[in-house]
Amino acid sequence: MLTPDSLFAALDTLVDTRRLRPLDRALARFLAGHVPDTPPAVLLAAVLASHQLGRGHPALDLAAVHADPAATLGWADDGDTPDLTALPVFAGPLSGWLAQLESAACIDRPPADSGAPLVLAGHNLYLRRYWQCEETVAEAIRARLPQRLAVPDDLSVRLDRLLADMRDADEAARRQTHWQSVAVALAARLGFCIISGGPGTGKTTTVVRLLGLLQGLALDAGRTPLAIRLAAPTGKAAARLQDSIRQAVARLDPAVREHVPAEVSTLHRLLGPLPDSRHFRHHAGQPLPLDVLVIDEASMIDLEMMAAVLSALPAHARLILLGDKDQLASVEAGAVLGSLCAGSRVDVQDPAQWAGSHEMAAWLGTASGYAVKADGLPAGALTDHVVVLKKSHRFGDDSGIGELARTVNEGDASRAAAVWPRHAGSIARLEPASRCIEQLALQGRSSGSPAGWQAASYRAYLEIMAAGDQGDPDGWARQVLEAFNRFRVLCALRQGEEGVSGVNAAIEASLRTAGLLPAGRSEWYAGRPVMVLKNDYGLGLMNGDTGIALPMPDATLRVCFALPDGRVRQVLPSRLTDVESAFAMTVHKSQGSEFSHTVLLLPQHDSPILTRELVYTGITRARDRLTLVGSADIFRRAVSRRTVRHSGLAQRLG
Repeated sequence: MLTPDSLFAALDTLVDTRRLRPLDRALARFLAGHVPDTPPAVLLAAVLASHQLGRGHPALDLAAVHADPAATLGWADDGDTPDLTALPVFAGPLSGWLAQLESAACIDRPPADSGAPLVLAGHNLYLRRYWQCEETVAEAIRARLPQRLAVPDDLSVRLDRLLADMRDADEAARRQTHWQSVAVALAARLGFCIISGGPGTGKTTTVVRLLGLLQGLALDAGRTPLAIRLAAPTGKAAARLQDSIRQAVARLDPAVREHVPAEVSTLHRLLGPLPDSRHFRHHAGQPLPLDVLVIDEASMIDLEMMAAVLSALPAHARLILLGDKDQLASVEAGAVLGSLCAGSRVDVQDPAQWAGSHEMAAWLGTASGYAVKADGLPAGALTDHVVVLKKSHRFGDDSGIGELARTVNEGDASRAAAVWPRHAGSIARLEPASRCIEQLALQGRSSGSPAGWQAASYRAYLEIMAAGDQGDPDGWARQVLEAFNRFRVLCALRQGEEGVSGVNAAIEASLRTAGLLPAGRSEWYAGRPVMVLKNDYGLGLMNGDTGIALPMPDATLRVCFALPDGRVRQVLPSRLTDVESAFAMTVHKSQGSEFSHTVLLLPQHDSPILTRELVYTGITRARDRLTLVGSADIFRRAVSRRTVRHSGLAQRLG
């Protein structure tokens, strides 16, 4: 029999072995103190729900954890993990555990109006806040799914004028489907739409043409121009989208150009954070003043933020999400884009097929002017609301980086392994070796690189820095920043020798030894690259922005950041409190960026963090050259492991 004493003894062991966080154990102690007579089996379930939340899962899948605790909880089988299956909860049937949870005073059942701290929905156990967030997201999206907006009968003609310059010869002749035309038609028709696609598939250009179409329709009808807002999850993503939007807007018809905004804000800034609070200025009672909201990099949005956005969205407003469904999920709990796409069958390999209903396919055929073939499978609630752009303009059919990304995405580790030797001029996998990363950082290649391998490294930016400003400090700073951004080391881990902290230290030491950085141990030195870790609206710097400390003509050291409009912002180091060195960064932080030469470092020991999505995201940050440092076995394991964020969102939407 599981007793409180035996439970807390087991929890102490799990915390000591770092399988659980002290925070998880604290929840059990809180419940035991505030809800007397709570059965130990219920306390254990609460602890495991908290643990899973820390791993990004909004809910604990009770059936899965009962069947295989270690695998579900992400605990490596290293001999140090206590055997949970020995506990009576796991030795008995799942129904017995569920019965105790259903009768517990600290657990609510939908509609969950008692205020209990946990909610049990089927086999899913939630901390209340995340159940409420999931319910908010599901309700808001369900309300938009039936919306069908009026479009003109001559839509295909308008699309021909609007998108002609984006079509190749086969697409112009209707021999191949132009999926960007299909995406614009679909998003023009619906109140809620997801446009997904890998790097270089033209998501930003597509949405700008869509906004031009929508404003043109409003102006032609004599209506007030639509209030459009553009947003992204992070400051870095917002700045990058703003740069792309400005270029794309310049190609629109002058009559609508002035009505398509080029300014992009972070989601936090859009909602208006209240000081010292988790709440925002805009919410259901004070919605955002807009008609259309476009959110880029939607894969990075966590469940709580998506709930806040949807709560603040007016009922009439159109919502368009852009993102790569195959990229890493958000750092915080929930994989909203992945959950929404999961029920839409978007993984259709045939480039001529669409994972939607026959009815919508027929309408799209007429509206876009392209024959759209439905896959014929049963339709789900979101089936007709997701379109995938399938043609990459960054990676052609003969691109080694593109082929590797596709095979990784398909989870075919054997085929992925066979790609490397066929494209030795653009991709290379190196076995981990002493000073391998340092050699790559210094010269773009190491002793294991293929013969003739030429690729960017950090040497270029440091040599430009050493040449001096030549009387043009801002122009010089831009050159240094551009050269620095041609190369980057991406890590799967944050801590340890193979993590960001260890790799940053190793690269810095090797560059000092080579005489490319000044000697000494000062925190701030000429050539130090840094990443901003927290939005600073006063300085105009966003989480993820990178800058470089440079010696200015007045002999002061200033950190220079490139702005989207081409200007350079100079900041005294003393004003930067939340930054870290950026010779290396996590794959998570790299999302949305691209580098001429990307080095992806996989650790030598397997970890649940090594997934197909992480490898795919790292690979697709490379534009011209990719060096993956990791063993064949670790690469195979990572490609074979999918990221799974357990929630009930897809099921709620049907």
